[in-house]
Amino acid sequence: MLVAGAKRHAKEVLQVLEANQESSNINFFDDVSTDLENLFFNNYKILSDLRDAKKYFEEVDNKFILALGNPFLRKIVAEKLTRQGGRLTSVIASTAVIGKHEVALGEGLNIMHQVMISNSVRIGCGALINAFSSIHHDTSIGDYSEVSPHAALLGGCSIGNCTSIGANATILPNVKVGSNVVIGAGSVVTKDVPDNCVVAGSYTHLTLPTIYSV
Repeated sequence: MLVAGAKRHAKEVLQVLEANQESSNINFFDDVSTDLENLFFNNYKILSDLRDAKKYFEEVDNKFILALGNPFLRKIVAEKLTRQGGRLTSVIASTAVIGKHEVALGEGLNIMHQVMISNSVRIGCGALINAFSSIHHDTSIGDYSEVSPHAALLGGCSIGNCTSIGANATILPNVKVGSNVVIGAGSVVTKDVPDNCVVAGSYTHLTLPTIYSV
């Protein structure tokens, strides 16, 4: 299995893989960073060229896991590796608690340690649900969105695509958060948020600068 990313979030993904006993025969992939060693934690090989990733998919294993935090980068890398023949795959921590009824999980998720996902929840492909976060009943999360540690998405809320929910943020019941939104750490979101916004505190809405292009 190829792990896409060889820096910060990759360290936590590796922890989940090792705890799940899924770390045999894995390589990491990073074709952007210039300050990496050849081995990740002196143990796992790092591929730095798309041609090597393509060869890995053809000869070893076509599955890959996203190990990047930023929603836009997750989407870009997923599309890039899929074009090389890779198959987007989920990693789910054994300590996560996931409901058994009306739960729809997309491909390529990171569901980290101590996550709680209730019944009647939909999560799109490529999303990151980080440690100790809670996703309550009748909630939906779009593709490639990020829910940071200890965030709480309460019943009936919805999150769009490529949106980032900061650590310890709370989305109140039935609130709709759009796509390409950044919710600041510790925020309490009490009303609907349109697309392309930054939200900090309880009520502040600022226009999101055009930083990323996909």
